[in-house]
Amino acid sequence: MELPPQVQNMLAQLQTVQQQLQMVVSQKVQLENALKEVENAIQEVEKVEESTPIYKSVGTVLVKTKKEDVLKELNEKKETIEVRIRALSRQEEKLKERLKELQEKVKSMLSGVQAG
Repeated sequence: MELPPQVQNMLAQLQTVQQQLQMVVSQKVQLENALKEVENAIQEVEKVEESTPIYKSVGTVLVKTKKEDVLKELNEKKETIEVRIRALSRQEEKLKERLKELQEKVKSMLSGVQAG
């Protein structure tokens, strides 16, 4: 049985939304892992005495820096990642809603095709 063009179009949209959702979820997972790394780094730096030298990687070179500077930089990085995760979460929810909506439309169209 040949599907009507309208149903084929809806299925293509459904597939596109599924791919977008997979991409968003994948990016979110990567950012959540990066967030864990930053949080671990913050915990480790906070344990270090003020007098202990701290080095950070700048390209291929290690540069001596102050504890407060490293903590400031890590906390800014953490905030940026958290903002991006929240944005991706909102995007994920919208895509899930769109996916559900498209699935319902396809379902009703297919039941209409089968009945006809």
